[in-house]
Amino acid sequence: DVQLVESGGGSVQAGGSLRLSCTVSKYTYYWCMAWFRQAPGKDREGIATIYTDNGHTYYVDSVKGRFTTSRDSAKNTLYLQMDNLKQEDTAMYYCAADRGSFCAWYDAGTYIVKGLFNYWGQGTQVTVS
Repeated sequence: DVQLVESGGGSVQAGGSLRLSCTVSKYTYYWCMAWFRQAPGKDREGIATIYTDNGHTYYVDSVKGRFTTSRDSAKNTLYLQMDNLKQEDTAMYYCAADRGSFCAWYDAGTYIVKGLFNYWGQGTQVTVS
C-alpha cells in the first residue's frame, strides 16, 4: 500500500517561510496529489494540488502567490514551499494522494474534494505567530 509521511513543520513568525516535504513509499505516476490543512475548530480544507505526470498545479485563492507545490520524482517526494506566512496559516498540514488525472485540469473556482483522496500522511504542525 502507498504510505505518505510529512515533515518540515514548525514555528515561524509572520512573513517567514517554511518548506514542507511529503515522502511517498513509491513514485505514483498518473496520480493526483494534494495538500490540505486543518486549523482548530475548522474543517480540513484543500489548498493545493499537483498532477504527477505533467506537473499541473492548482491553488486556492487564500494561498495563491504565496505557496508553491512541486515534486521530485527521483526522491519520491512532494514539496510545499510556503512564503509570506500569515497567522491564519496556522494549522495541521497533510499531504494526500490518489489514482487518476482528475486534478490535471483544475482551474479557477475548483473546490478540492478531500473524499477523492484515499491516501494520507499523518500531518505536520505549522504555527505562525
